[in-house]
Amino acid sequence: MRFGSATEAGRMQRPTSDDNRRGVTRGGEAPKALTETGEYDLEGLFVRLDYAIRTLGAKRGVLDTIESLFAGLTNDGILRSELRRLFRWLKDQGVTALITGERGDGALTRQGLEEYVSDAVILLDHRVHDQVSTRRLRVVKYRGSHHGTNEYPFLIGVDGISVLPVSSLALQHGAPLERVSSGVARLDAMLSGEGYYRGSTILVSGTAGTGKTSLAAHFLDAACRRGERCLCFLFEESPQQLLRNMRSIGIDLAPWVATGLLEFHADRPSRYGLESHLVTMYDIVANFRPTVTVIDPVTNLMTVGTHSDVQAMLTRLIDHLKTADITAMLTSLTPGQTDIERTENTISSLMDTWMVLANEPVGGRHRRGLYVLKSRGMAHSNELCEFAITDHGLNLLATAGAATDVDLASLNRDHHAVV
Repeated sequence: MRFGSATEAGRMQRPTSDDNRRGVTRGGEAPKALTETGEYDLEGLFVRLDYAIRTLGAKRGVLDTIESLFAGLTNDGILRSELRRLFRWLKDQGVTALITGERGDGALTRQGLEEYVSDAVILLDHRVHDQVSTRRLRVVKYRGSHHGTNEYPFLIGVDGISVLPVSSLALQHGAPLERVSSGVARLDAMLSGEGYYRGSTILVSGTAGTGKTSLAAHFLDAACRRGERCLCFLFEESPQQLLRNMRSIGIDLAPWVATGLLEFHADRPSRYGLESHLVTMYDIVANFRPTVTVIDPVTNLMTVGTHSDVQAMLTRLIDHLKTADITAMLTSLTPGQTDIERTENTISSLMDTWMVLANEPVGGRHRRGLYVLKSRGMAHSNELCEFAITDHGLNLLATAGAATDVDLASLNRDHHAVV
C-alpha cells in the first residue's frame, strides 16, 4: 500500500468563507500566510491511515515525504513528539513502513530525530566529479542485522534501482584445475604445456603495436573452436574493425559471430561513468552467459575515473567473473618508454597470469618479444620469447636468444609478416 505523500494523506477540501473567518485551513494548498496557534497533532492522519490499512489489509506502506506534515510549523517540541508518536503507531499496526525525508543541515534528517526512532536508515547521495554524476547509497544503521557500512554506487535505470555488487568479503572463489588453451601452441608450452586455468584472469600488457589484441583474438578463436560462448568488450575500436584487422593475420572470427558463439559489445569509455559501465557489463554477462570474456583495452576506463575508483570497479568486475568461473583476458595499453611492470599496479595484483609484450628496434626493424611475468599455481617459463605477427597469426620462436636477425627476417619473408 502506498500512503502517498504526507500532503495527500491529510488533504481535505478548500477553505470556505466561514472557515476563513474562523481562521481554519482545510485545503491541501498552503495559504499565503500561516498562523500557528494551539496544539498540533497527527490524530487526523492516524484515523485515515488506520482506515486504509484495515480496508486493504496492508502490511507495507510508504510516506513520501515526511517533511510535508510539518511545513510551516516551528514548535520543535511538538514536531519531535508527533514524529516519535507516528513511528510508534506504525509499529503497533504491524506495518513495515518506508518513510522518506529530506537531509538536514549538518544532520541526516531535517528534524534530527527520525534516524534515532527508525529501525533502519539508508542515506542516499548524489555527487558530480569531473562532470560525471554518481549516486551513492549507505546503510547508516540496521537494528538486529549485520550490514555493510561503506558507500555503494547505484543507478536508476529502466529496470529500476541497481546497487552495484560488492566484492566477496570472504574471497571464496573456486579453483578449477581444468586448463584452457591460449590459442598459441608455443605460449601454452611456456605455461607448463597446458595453457591457463579455467576461471582465471589474464593480463596482457604492452605498448601500442605489440600484438595485445592479436593475442586476445587467438584466445577467442580457440575457445570458440571448443564450442564455448565468448564475450568481447571493446573500448577502442568497433567490432567491424577488429574482424577486418584479425582477418589480415589469418584469424577469421566472423563465423563464430554468425553462429552466436562470439558476441561483441563496443562502447566509448567517456559515454558514461564507471558505475554505468560496470552495471552494463554485469547485465550483458548475465544475459549471454559466456565462459570466456575479453576486455580490450581495460586501461581506457581509467580516463573516466580516479585511480581508486577504477581499481574498485575492476575489483568488483573481476570478482564477479571469478565467482562465475569465467576465464577473462584483459589487455592493457602502457605508455612508451616506461617500466611496464611499475605502471600496472592498479590491476596487476588482481591477475592470476600476467604477460608482458615488448617491441624493441634492432637493426633498423622492430622485434617483438613476450615473457610471462607471473602465472599463479603453475610452472611457467621465465624466458623472453621473440615472436612475429604473420598472416598465419602469432609465431613464437624458442627464445629471444635463439633467434638472430636473419632468423626473424626469414620468418617474416616466409609467412608474409604483417608489421
